[in-house]
Amino acid sequence: MRSGFFKQDFGTLVALTDSRLVKTWVVIMLAALVALPWVANAYLLSHVTVILFTLVAVLGLNVLTGFTGLISLGHVAFLMLGAYGYAIAVSRLGWHPLLAFGMAGVVPAVAGLVVGVPSLRLKGLYLAITTLAFSFIVSAVILAGGKFTGAARGIQVPRPTLFGVSLTDDKALYGLCLAVAVLTVLAVLNIRRTRLGRAFVAIRDNDIAARAMGINLWRYKLVAFVISAFITGIGGALMAIYINFVTVEGFPFLLSIEALAIIVVGGVGSVLGAALGTVFIVTLPEVVASLFGLLGGRYAEVLTTSAHEVKSMLYGIAIIAFLRFDSRGLLGMWHDLRHRWIHWPLRY
Repeated sequence: MRSGFFKQDFGTLVALTDSRLVKTWVVIMLAALVALPWVANAYLLSHVTVILFTLVAVLGLNVLTGFTGLISLGHVAFLMLGAYGYAIAVSRLGWHPLLAFGMAGVVPAVAGLVVGVPSLRLKGLYLAITTLAFSFIVSAVILAGGKFTGAARGIQVPRPTLFGVSLTDDKALYGLCLAVAVLTVLAVLNIRRTRLGRAFVAIRDNDIAARAMGINLWRYKLVAFVISAFITGIGGALMAIYINFVTVEGFPFLLSIEALAIIVVGGVGSVLGAALGTVFIVTLPEVVASLFGLLGGRYAEVLTTSAHEVKSMLYGIAIIAFLRFDSRGLLGMWHDLRHRWIHWPLRY
């Protein structure tokens, strides 16, 4: 029997939620996602697959920027290292795909240690510029890597066979992305609830007060970078498998802006906000392209000939609009809507 906010046993204390309504909706959503490949067409299945591996990468950034408050403009570097780590392990070293996934996480995590060291003395704009410079360094190193990294030519990434299931089938690849996304969501939710996650939030809210409470800023900031880079690298490996090809040009600076736009639009520091923001930002160009298609003529060709510029403009407009009208993002709007639904017709 529930007694307000008090927990009566250990099971309810460690549960992610004690709401039956939330559990019911989660089960319905998971059932819908599992059934999607058998009811959706190829375009919709491909679009949701992109949303899933983008969500994995964004959750990595959310640990660093949303939880710990360390702003990164070079997160695309971790995504790139994850993709190349997987591609090199499979195509150059001949590793098993599961070991290659480990490589895709470990390589960016080690790089996260290197980038995390300056964060001990830098924050805000200076740290953002440092991470941006790191992304350019990673691009230059890969281009100078010769045959090992493929240089400007890139590396072909064949879709693997895991546990007897070939990922050349789009439905199987969707299932892999869904499984990794669910596991990542559960991992990040639990990280947020641990002592480690509470230390991240304390550093984000006030690092001086956090140090006064005994939190080791040096250690926790480095751990935040390592966890963030590892998760983002796994997202990069999924992206490489989806595209079948990795090249430096496939990881433009726009991807870092897209990731920041997602956590700002969705709601900074929230896993649910990251999911809502990912769906919104990834779907926004598709909606705009459909609207332009209805207008016809030159408008229908805009996203074909100037896709990069149009996406940059859309992300910029979305960030400015949410910061101006509701800085809590889509998560804040969802909370307001739920509050009005529960208390209607009473206002308070």
